[in-house]
Amino acid sequence: MSILAATARQDTKTVRLKVIETSDVHGHFFPYDFMESKPLTGTLVRANTYIKKQREQYGERLLLIDNGDILQGQPCVYWSNYVMPEDENLAASVVNYMKYDAETVGNHDIEPGHKVYDKWIREVRCPLLGANIVLKEQPSAEQLGGRPYQVYDNLRPYSTHYVDGVKICIIGMLTPSIPHWLNESIWKGMEFEEMVGCARKWVKYIQEYEHPDLIFGLFHSGRDGGIVDDNGAEENATAAVAREVPGFDVIFFGHDHQVHNEWVTNTAGKQVLIIDPSCYVQNVAEAELELTYSNGHLTKKDIKGHIVSVRDEQIDQQMMAHFQPKIDQIKQYVSRKIGRFEHPIYNRESFFGNSAFTDLIHNLQMQITKADVSFNAPLSFNTVIDAGDVTQADMFKLYRFENLLYVLRMTGEEIRKHLEFSYDMWTNTMTSPDDHALRLNKDSKEDQQRTGFQYYTFNFDSACGIDYEVDLTKPDGQKVHILQMSNGQPFDEQKWYKVVMNSYRANGGGELLTKGAGIPKDSLDGRVLFHTELDQRHYLTEEIQRMGVIDPQPNHNWRFIPEAWTKPALERDRKALFGE
Repeated sequence: MSILAATARQDTKTVRLKVIETSDVHGHFFPYDFMESKPLTGTLVRANTYIKKQREQYGERLLLIDNGDILQGQPCVYWSNYVMPEDENLAASVVNYMKYDAETVGNHDIEPGHKVYDKWIREVRCPLLGANIVLKEQPSAEQLGGRPYQVYDNLRPYSTHYVDGVKICIIGMLTPSIPHWLNESIWKGMEFEEMVGCARKWVKYIQEYEHPDLIFGLFHSGRDGGIVDDNGAEENATAAVAREVPGFDVIFFGHDHQVHNEWVTNTAGKQVLIIDPSCYVQNVAEAELELTYSNGHLTKKDIKGHIVSVRDEQIDQQMMAHFQPKIDQIKQYVSRKIGRFEHPIYNRESFFGNSAFTDLIHNLQMQITKADVSFNAPLSFNTVIDAGDVTQADMFKLYRFENLLYVLRMTGEEIRKHLEFSYDMWTNTMTSPDDHALRLNKDSKEDQQRTGFQYYTFNFDSACGIDYEVDLTKPDGQKVHILQMSNGQPFDEQKWYKVVMNSYRANGGGELLTKGAGIPKDSLDGRVLFHTELDQRHYLTEEIQRMGVIDPQPNHNWRFIPEAWTKPALERDRKALFGE
């Protein structure tokens, strides 16, 4: 071999590395459903088996990252957040055990409140990222030392990683739509910057001061769509950032509970991989990268994206043994008896009319708050609570999220318009008896939040306290006809009523109050008459304990008409959604 050839070989270097992302874990750490008392596919203990195999192959050339929404979902995180808050948060313990390299913050990590997430942020040992989660009161320009601004305490805008001589910067961001879902008391001291502008500032800063070989995004924000606020900030802005902010090589994202693996061409004509594994650790998203250096300069990047199923990986028994004492404590907590149901209740019935499941929540909300009217929507697709003893685990099936209870002041007209907006998302306008009664979308069958519907099912509000009909032959905005109050008194569109709902809805979530009822977003706080200090499930649990034995039945206070059309159509739609 000639000296020239040997020198050329030494001046050329190839580095192969892999990045693995989890997202929207929602407490799915262990292969056991603490709500349903049955095994789970996927989960982090199966993912860790796959991750260990990749670490054997890649060693230090593997980065493991998580994309947030880890603090709400399964009872195990509620137990850690509220029942045993003095211990290290279980979500932090799991992330630390698995040796994650970076993590970003999701909207469901903000929802448990300052006391929970401030502690969690301190306990996670990898960098926690939130470039657009900024302090409401910024330090002076001199104090910032040239940086664009200061992010929230203990969060970083980006993290820097060195892998076999490759310098990587990861910018983390959160969907800026938090104020549309959560009361300001929950995110006091923070602001949430629009993502495209935020990304542009930090990419510029990183390129000027860090000079990395690779820039990754780690965004808790879906591909596109969702809420767009008055200032143009988008809930789901990943594709927009990839397109409009040159500099990113890969953007790992989540929040929309959908699988994505695609390339976006940015304004500089370069392609950017955007990839999302969906939720509940059924999959991981990974990027394989091969970098070629000549004479110390990066000359070529070869990037491939893969969605890898971990549903059926073997359980990491070493990890299970490490966490078994906690698992045993959680099982003991969820098995405690709350009360007794005389009949089973089925969440699926909520989509087709009155249901004992939804109406039980309605009735409990009315009892707890003494409101005139109740709004409530299905929070799951196909949940059953059996007759017999009701346990703490069943309470997580009855009410999945840690929303608060709110009572707002609304006019009768606003109540009707709110419901019109709900049923317009929920139901079709039938022009013949052969039409669908419900707004279905076969392409959303695998979407965990739409499950075969056109729109998110957690926005399908029905009402209690009023008797009404929903005429599916009428156009959008004209379907709901309120007959009377359920106590027999007249319903008056000009009268003010006390209306109970969850905190997500009361803060404008789903836009039923804003676009539907027509209440300006900045007026919602002024409508609040009362809200609970603790989560809604806590009060529902207390009320069921007080009552002891419950015979859940549908209220029969509303119906779809004309029944000659709607009854057969609903049965067809039931089969389309749930089979025979």
